[in-house]
Amino acid sequence: MKVPSAAVAAGGLVGGYGVARWTEKRELGGVVLAVAGAAAAQQWRRRAGGRAAGALTAGYVAAFAGSHPLAKKVGAWPAVFGVAGAVALASWVVADRRA
Repeated sequence: MKVPSAAVAAGGLVGGYGVARWTEKRELGGVVLAVAGAAAAQQWRRRAGGRAAGALTAGYVAAFAGSHPLAKKVGAWPAVFGVAGAVALASWVVADRRA
């Protein structure tokens, strides 16, 4: 069974933050974030093409970066879940619903 790219991308954001927080090693969280992002990008490219994959990858990175200032306003977990949801929705709209 194939895992939808929306779940891979959202899982990378949530899992990356969780690993970084619970291990207190930001680098490990970064590895989770990067591996999931790369896996999602491969799926995006296969399903929607290179241009869409580039845009979704930029969105993934922007979501990660944007979660930091958002966390100061709403809290860390709500920020991470919010940006993960946004990335998952974009991924589904652009790539997964076609599959």
